[in-house]
Amino acid sequence: MQRVLLVANPAASGFTGALHRHVSRILGERYLVDAVWPTSPAENQRMCADAAADGFYGVVAMGGDGVVHHAANGIANTETALGIIPAGTTNVVARIYGMPAKPVACAEALVTAEPVTMPLAHVATSSPTGARSAYAVFAAGIGYDADMVHIADQRPASKYYFGSIHYATSAASALFTNYRHRPANLRVTCDGERLDAVAVLVQVHDPYTYFGKLPLRLTRKSTPGLAVLVIESLSLRRAIPILLRSTRGRHLDEIPGVHLFADAAKLVVEAEPPSRYQADGELLGTTDWIEVTPEPQGLRVLKPV
Repeated sequence: MQRVLLVANPAASGFTGALHRHVSRILGERYLVDAVWPTSPAENQRMCADAAADGFYGVVAMGGDGVVHHAANGIANTETALGIIPAGTTNVVARIYGMPAKPVACAEALVTAEPVTMPLAHVATSSPTGARSAYAVFAAGIGYDADMVHIADQRPASKYYFGSIHYATSAASALFTNYRHRPANLRVTCDGERLDAVAVLVQVHDPYTYFGKLPLRLTRKSTPGLAVLVIESLSLRRAIPILLRSTRGRHLDEIPGVHLFADAAKLVVEAEPPSRYQADGELLGTTDWIEVTPEPQGLRVLKPV
């Protein structure tokens, strides 16, 4: 039997011990299951990297998008495949990959799943506090959306109980408290074009969303590379059209001060002063320089057949 590592986050909103045991039994119909309970994101990533080095067939992340993000970073560009048991607040990655919404149904689907190759975005940063390399499974950003994540993380209980509503109120709070009159502090270079901005958002998959079933699309059609949205300044008059058009799949670059790169090969952002940045809703820190490039075949994923 093939070996899989079941990595669980017991703090996830939908997690219970009984559910974990049930999922383990279902996966055990096909796999030899090693269950681990990492105590930190760094330990999660290290355990998954060790599993890949030991030749595990798969790593199954049970929890929300945080545990999925760190598991994916542990096995990126290896032969070990990622499986997902959604048990968190938003479960963006599970929806993108077409996984069943319920944990038990997802475990049953993984019993017959086969690996497929999916893209990632590589995020490299350099700052006085040090360099960092990470992967984004579905999205990354610097500026506004990272500040939104920072605000959301300040109220973990609201995130746990209110999910998408909490992200929506955090987005509004970031806009009204920090960005309505903020001057551009990001110097953006994307595929040779230079712009000044307050927010840069990178989308790996189309569509994705933090807001339940409401889709967010930067481009009208899926592209093989990265979709990059650059926003020169943010006000309520600009934020509302961006939100409405992104949920309807309409042209965002028709909005003044908004620029869209539909198939970007390389993004570089210099921040003065340094800005927060995020990947997959995980706040990764603050930086004054960031580079994002596509990894078209960066991750093997177990998907239902």
